[in-house]
This record gives sequence, structure tokens and C-alpha cells, in this order.
Amino acid sequence: MFVSLRRLLYLCIMNQQSILAGKRAIYYTLGCKLNFAETSSVAARLEELGVVRARKGEQADLCFVNTCSVTEVADHKCRQAIHKLVRQHPGAFVVVTGCYAQLRPADIAAIPGVALVLGVEQKGRAVEMICNHFTENAEKTEGTEKTDDAERKACKRGAFVPSCSCGDRTRYFLKVQDGCDYFCTYCTIPFARGRSRNGTIASLVAQAEEVAAKGGKEIVITGVNIGDFGKSTGESFLDLIRTLDQVQGIERYRISSIEPNLLTDEVLQFCAASRTFMPHFHVPLQSGSDEVLRLMHRRYDTALFRQKMMRIRELMPDAFIGVDVIVGMRGETDEFFREALDFMDSVPVSQYHVFSYSERPGTKALNIPHRVTPQEKHCRSQQVLKLSDAHTRAFYNKYIGTVRPVLLEHGKKGVIGGFTDNYIRVTTSSFPLGGTMPADNVIVPMLLTGWNEAGDALTGELISGS
Repeated sequence: MFVSLRRLLYLCIMNQQSILAGKRAIYYTLGCKLNFAETSSVAARLEELGVVRARKGEQADLCFVNTCSVTEVADHKCRQAIHKLVRQHPGAFVVVTGCYAQLRPADIAAIPGVALVLGVEQKGRAVEMICNHFTENAEKTEGTEKTDDAERKACKRGAFVPSCSCGDRTRYFLKVQDGCDYFCTYCTIPFARGRSRNGTIASLVAQAEEVAAKGGKEIVITGVNIGDFGKSTGESFLDLIRTLDQVQGIERYRISSIEPNLLTDEVLQFCAASRTFMPHFHVPLQSGSDEVLRLMHRRYDTALFRQKMMRIRELMPDAFIGVDVIVGMRGETDEFFREALDFMDSVPVSQYHVFSYSERPGTKALNIPHRVTPQEKHCRSQQVLKLSDAHTRAFYNKYIGTVRPVLLEHGKKGVIGGFTDNYIRVTTSSFPLGGTMPADNVIVPMLLTGWNEAGDALTGELISGS
């Protein structure tokens, strides 16, 4: 029987001799920003109970792994990470959660050293189960049996587990939605995370107010399909961002990813005129070929996507637009890929994030004829990356010589940096005021002066008096 969470809080916080106090933990996250937000929230709650992060070279008492299963490569990285942590921290309580844990719980439970496997229905009880282990020495099977049951019921619309944390970063990540109802032919996310669901606007605003009270300046809105917000509560994504915009103390919001068919003109107009929503969008395209989009069961075509990109540029000329693309999908012939590449070059996008198609068990894409070889996938990926680099450099070059507001993040070795409002990465080692490095988590005007030596960011100069 589990100890109640209220009782655990009493035992772990009020009792100075708490068994959790001083326990060392390692947190390892693979995959998306949503996973990062969820891991950070677990870490923050455990730290409130006395758990500390293990330093490099220290033996951990707890290893928490949040997995991804978007591709076969992601599955492999998850297994590698788990095996490595088990070897490096013998005897640690190893907890595995996330999409790979949801889809393949038995495989993970069979890995020697893994103590607890948590599926989507149990993720919200992670802290309770970890506390239970250290207070009552719970058995390994307590979690894995329930996870197997969750795997069989993965499509149901389960409970929404809130998450809002920054981890060791300056920006906070606020989870507003989870799951997906789209069932694209290549994707396992609806099986791994369940159906679309969300928190209430009131609860999300309360979390944003907590961030402001802690001094947070920027929040990234995360989820699996955030434009679908409202399935659980009868509210809308537009209602959400309008209300979040009113939270005092928060100076920046970013929308992490939103489907083009859900990026309404009302949302774009609001963001363009809002106090806090930055000129920055991340929109999945997946393919620039209408025939491949049809094979994927995407809910838009290239004409709609182009219209959305042009509308963003009309309303917010300075906006950074990041776009996801999959290459090598089953059915993607040479002709379809050439069409896709031409289309991608023709739209005003700032950066492409490229993924190679990976065959996932149980997906409908496996029924599509014409498989693309691994060599051709790699070749196509390199072509899109080259195109992306050209678009990104052209976008950055437009702003050399201009002044933009930058939210400074953690500096080290005499260099500090951050991102402009329109998501240009900036670094600087040129400090006025006697050469003192400024504090992080402040927004300052910076003159963008050119490219850094690594070629992955612009250099900047702090404006005197800022």
C-alpha cells in the first residue's frame, strides 16, 4: 500500500532526519521540450523533499530517465542511456518513464538494474512512487504491471499531469496540453501519450503567476498538439494566450510548436499585437510534397502552409519561423522529394529541423509501398540541412548592425549570451561598466555586431547604460 503524498511530505519536510534528505539524483531526458518540462518538474519536487543533484563523479541513489520513441534511433539512445546509468551507478533506484516506457514497458523492465517503469497513466505519481521506495523499500513490480495495462489502453483520454519548471535554464517550460488525436500514419505519439487533453486556463495562469513570483521572465508554452488546446475543458488556445498575456511579471512567451491548420488568423493577429508573445513560431511541415502529406494523413496542404508563412511575415516581418521536416517517408519518391525541396526553398522560413523517417511498429505507414534506403535518407537529410543553413544565415544577417532585446542566460568563462525577442542566439564577452559580467535573467538591449567564431550565433555588445 502506498503512503499518501501528504504523509510523505510531512515525513520528508518536517522530519529533519528524513530518509530522502541528502539522497543524490541524476535526471536524464531524451526528446522534446515537453519531456524536459516534465523531468524538471519531478526534479523540483524531489529537491523540495531534500534530494540533491549528483555532481560529476558522485554515485547517485536515484536515476530518473525520461524517454523518447519518435524514431528507432531514439529507442536505441534510450536503451544506451539506461544501460550506461545502471553501470555507472550500481545499486541506484532507476526509474524510467516517457514515450518509450509507455510503448515498450516489458523491454525496459527486463533491463537489469531498472527498478520502476512508469507509463502515461502513472507519470503524475512519479514523486510519490520514488518517495515510497525510499520510505518503505517498495518492490519493482509495483509499477511495471500497471504500465503493461496502460499500454493496452494508451488511446484513452487520461488525466492531464501539470508541469512547469526551468531546470537549470533561465526560461520556464509550461505544459498546457498533452496527447494527440491526429494519428498521422508515421507517428506513435497517440499510442505513447494518449488522446488530447489539457489543464484549465485558470490552473495554467496560476502556474505562470508562480513563475513571475520566482522572478521568471520567459515562458515557453509546450505540449504535443497545443493548438488543439481545450478538448478537456471546452476552452480554446486563443482564450489561453489572451489570458496568459495579462500575467504581470512575465515579459516573454514563446509558442513551442503548433500545427499549421490550427494556427488561426485570430491567433496570429493577437500575437502580433500582444504585450508578451514573441515574434517566434515553430510550425511542423513534415513534407513539401502534397502527395507525401496525403500519405502522412496530415490535415493541410502546401498551399495552406504557404499562406500561413506569408501571413506571419505580413503581421510580424521580424519573426523567426522554425519548421519540422521528415525526409525518407515511405512513398517519398525522388520526384516527390525534389518537389518538397523546391517548396521549402520558396517559403520564408528561418530554419528547418530535419528528421529521417523511422519505421514504427503498429503505424499505418508500414502499408505504404516504396521504401527509401538509409543512404538516400541521409543524402536527403543533408540537402535539407544545407538549405536550412542558408535560410538561417540569411535571417541572422538581416539583423547585424541592429539593436535587439536579449534575455541573458547563464554565463561562464567570461562569455554570456541569450536570445533576442525573435530568437537570434547572441553571445558577448564585451562588458561595459568596468568589464563586469552582467547578471543572468535580465533583458538588455544589445547591438548585434557579426558572427562568432563557431558560426552558430551572432556576437553582441551591451548598450552602455542598460
